Amino acid sequence: MNISTTDLQALVGPQLSALADLLDERARSSERPDTIADAETLCAGWSVRHVVAHMTMAARYDGPAFMAELSAVDGDFDRLSRTIADRDARRPFDELLDDLRSDTMARWAPPGGGPTGALTHAVIHSADITFPNTLPRSSSDDATLIVLDSLADGIAGRQFRVDVGDRTLRATDLAWSVGDGTEVVSRPASELVALLAGRAVGGLDLRS
Repeated sequence: MNISTTDLQALVGPQLSALADLLDERARSSERPDTIADAETLCAGWSVRHVVAHMTMAARYDGPAFMAELSAVDGDFDRLSRTIADRDARRPFDELLDDLRSDTMARWAPPGGGPTGALTHAVIHSADITFPNTLPRSSSDDATLIVLDSLADGIAGRQFRVDVGDRTLRATDLAWSVGDGTEVVSRPASELVALLAGRAVGGLDLRS
């Protein structure tokens, strides 16, 4: 799918806001509003509130603040992600959802990743949350297709160290597939996003 950089960036905010709206609705419809916030995700050891805190770091840490945090952990970005997620997950959940909806996150793009990286970040982590909690896919069809294509292109470069092998992956809710293998794996698009991002779901693990 050919799409301009400007149009790619314009897709980021709506995906984050849609996730926020979905989680907000689920929290308000429950007798215990924290139930969805504390639910498990596909990110090992992280609840929904941890993933949302991770997704929205840029809303709370500008360039200098982020670099100070990174310096404090000797430049280890993975450690920084865990530290901030653990700390900021303690914030009120509605504040984290407001961060998802913020203009800062709509404009944010990771260094070196650009708008495609920002959109991929939004769609993958949305799937990390929605899929294991049997929530409907929050990412739009267009955004999901763009990210699926990007993840499929990244297989050759070992972006997430996954290998389709002798399989054909086919979405059941979108017109999309990858691979030409004899084993046809038909799954919802959000599950395919998770699989291609190196998550083990539905009894299948593409990591190699």
